[in-house]
Amino acid sequence: MVTWLPKACRNAEVRKEVAAAIIKALTAKDIAAKAEISKENVVVRFSEALDGFPLPEGHTHDSLGMKKDNKK
Repeated sequence: MVTWLPKACRNAEVRKEVAAAIIKALTAKDIAAKAEISKENVVVRFSEALDGFPLPEGHTHDSLGMKKDNKK
């Protein structure tokens, strides 16, 4: 869960880019193999409830349109 983004970055497009970068990093071959992480099990959520914003839905490799080879 991402718990902080600068206020200027709190929009859907930036959230998608940040989520894609996190998923790409966590599912990179070297990391995923050591930690046994499957991209199907990675969900990135942004917690902004403290600022009064509703909690947005999480992002997955499918919702971001990421291909099987970790490219966006």
